[in-house]
Order: sequence, then C-alpha cells, then structure tokens
Amino acid sequence: MNFVRFLPLALFAGLSLLLGIGLYIGNPQEIPSVFIDEPAPQIDLAPLPGYKEGQGGLTNDLFTRGQVSVVNVWASWCAPCRNENPALIAWARTHDVPIYGFNYKDETADALAFLRDLGDPFTAIGVDPLGRTGIDWGVYGVPETFVIDGNGRVVYKHVGPLDAQSLRSIIEPAIEEAEARTVLVSDTQ
Repeated sequence: MNFVRFLPLALFAGLSLLLGIGLYIGNPQEIPSVFIDEPAPQIDLAPLPGYKEGQGGLTNDLFTRGQVSVVNVWASWCAPCRNENPALIAWARTHDVPIYGFNYKDETADALAFLRDLGDPFTAIGVDPLGRTGIDWGVYGVPETFVIDGNGRVVYKHVGPLDAQSLRSIIEPAIEEAEARTVLVSDTQ
C-alpha cells in the first residue's frame, strides 16, 4: 500500500532523469528533420527589396540546376545570426557553393542595414516576412542552415549558428555528400 503512494514520485523522478540525459547528452544542433533525403519544401520568396537590383528571390528552381547549394535562414534581430555572419562571409569567399539567404520575419530596412554593416555572404536573398515558408521548411528558429543537392533534395539541416570549425567539420562533409548524390542521380538519367 505504501508503494502506491510513492508511484507518482517515482514516475516523476524517472521522467526527470530521462529529460536530463536528453538535454546533456543530446546535441540540440542535430535536431532531426523530416526533409532529409526528400525534395526541398516548396519555396517561392520574393527578393529582398533594395538588394542586388535585378536579383530574383528564392524558388525551388535554384536547387535543381545540378549545383549543390546552401540555404541559410537568418534575421537582423537574431544575435547568433550576427555572430555567424563573418564565418559565412569568409567561407563564401573561398568556396564555389552558393549561399542563398532566407530572411525570416524581418523588416526590409533592418535586413539591408544588417548586410551593409556586417557584410553579405549571399548569392540571393528571399524574404519570408510572416514566417509561413519557414513553417513549411520546419524552421525552429534562426539561424538554421540547409544543404541541398543539385537535384533539389535536402541532404543536411543544421540548427544554430555556424562558425569556421562547424563549416569545415559539418557543412563541408554534407556538401561533399550532396555533390556525390547529385552525380549519382544525374548519371542514372
């Protein structure tokens, strides 16, 4: 009879232990995505007004041209986005893989000021002012980065800011995998 009285406490302690293990052992930047190995979700974002006049926004057509691409979800109000921007700029200068900016829930003037003040690593930028496309892409928050193969399929999703080390150790291997997949698929057609 005494055991029944302590059952809720034992269940609470067990669940707390499991939660604690998950928080301290798991890597929050490796949140699984249902889009891995699937076609990139629908995207049709207008270009950022005042940015690279004549440059289009973001559409799925950009991802099916046989070239691997990186999509970085960012916002001017996001402190980690500000922190990762120098690493993205340095990386973009030394790599031929386009980085497409997905400006999330931002004001145009603030986004343009961010790029003017901090620099611009992007090939093109599309805007998602209400976050609707972000929902379609499974965006948890910003920044998030996706690697898309040349056939338009998501190879990898990274949650959180990138730095030089994570670009080398995480994003570059994902790009290599995406390049291999692109060649394999295009060779079979």
